[in-house]
Formats: sequence, structure tokens, C-alpha cells
Amino acid sequence: MRLPNPTKYIPNTLTLVNLFLGCLSIVASFEGNLLLAGYLILFAAVFDFLDGFAARLLKAYSSIGKDLDSLSDLVSFGVAPSVIVFHLLKDALALAPEQGFSNGNVILAIPFLIAVFSALRLAKFNVDTRQTSSFIGLPTPANAMFIAGLVFGLSSSHAGWFEPLLASPVAIIAMVLVLSALLVLPIPMFSLKVKKGDSVKGLWKQILLVAISVVAIFLMGFASVVVIILGYVLLSIIDNVFAAFRK
Repeated sequence: MRLPNPTKYIPNTLTLVNLFLGCLSIVASFEGNLLLAGYLILFAAVFDFLDGFAARLLKAYSSIGKDLDSLSDLVSFGVAPSVIVFHLLKDALALAPEQGFSNGNVILAIPFLIAVFSALRLAKFNVDTRQTSSFIGLPTPANAMFIAGLVFGLSSSHAGWFEPLLASPVAIIAMVLVLSALLVLPIPMFSLKVKKGDSVKGLWKQILLVAISVVAIFLMGFASVVVIILGYVLLSIIDNVFAAFRK
């Protein structure tokens, strides 16, 4: 009997690690450790990258792998960041630990719009053949890392930049609505993948984002994630404007 090639299970195993870390992030949030929850989302994003890289390297593609990836991403980059924002909003509202959604604070349901629109984003991605080398709408891992970056910022020496935003329930709700919209709006966003034949001129946005990232990481550490994701969104919008003028 021919034994199955064990390497074909590597991508799905990495995907399941992503899911496992997302679950732990949710637990950490409900235990009051938002910083750990943010780090676990960041580590989940690393494994999300590695599973795709391993699948391409080993040519271990499968339909179950594609579905498993989306299910894992929904937990790690949809539900987990929603729970973080839930706690940030609860703190901004100055609610006691025993007060919550079940006590009539229905406003605390708003953060979970991120999970809802992440699910829609992932479902659209699975059936949209246009998103093989770029994205349409903000990728769910980028959205989740932005939220994790807010927690990192609160715990950094740059906390003064983040506290005014996260102390305001109105600002947090507005952020949720903007991020939810960015997930599903038909805005083309570039990928960091480099294809054979790409010119340096055509990669200007990727190169600029890497430069911004290096400087931001040097100056801000993990809190730089917020700046990097904002830079990614702005560069994508600028690229779309340039493309419109060229047409």
C-alpha cells in the first residue's frame, strides 16, 4: 500500500495553528489581557502567511484547505478583533465588569460588525477570480492587525497618541463602521507578491510601504502596525487615483 505524502498536510496544519491562536486570543480578551490577545492575532497572521507559502512551495493545494483557511481567518481576524474592540468600547463607556450586553447595553453589539463584514469579505474572496494577485477591499488579516496595533499603542511609550481615540465611544464606533466598510467596498488594494516581469517602477507602492514599515518599526515598535496598515490603505487609494488619471 502506498503511504500518503506527509508534506501535503503541512499547509492545513499551519492553518489550524492560525485558528488555535485566534481562539486563544478570544480567551485572552475575556480574561482582560488585551495585549496578549493582540500578540496572538499577530502570530496568527504569521501562520496565515506561512500556510499559503507552504501550499505554493509544496504544491499542496486542496479545496478543503481553501475552506479551512477562510474558516480559520474568520475566527482569528474576524471574531478575535471584534472581541478586542468590544472590551475597548466597554472601557470607553466606563461600564463595570458585571455590566454588558445582557444588561441592556446593546451598543456593545456594534464591534461585532467587524466579524460580520469579515465573513462577507472572506466569502467574496473565495469566489472572486480577480483577487489572485491583488485584493478588492481590505484583507481581513490587515484589518485585524490594525486593531491589534491599537492595543500595542496603548501599551507603548506612544500611548498618548492612541488614548484620545480609544477613550471616545463615538470614535471607536466610527472606526468600526469605517473598517467594516473597507472590508467590502470594491477598492482595489495591492499585494506584496512580486511576479516575474514586474518592473521597479510598477512596484513603487510596495517599495514605499516597505520603507514606511522599516522606519515605523524602528520608531514605534509593535505600535507601528497601525501606521503600516494606514499606509497600506492610503497607498492603495493613491494608486487607484493614479490609475484613473492614466485611463
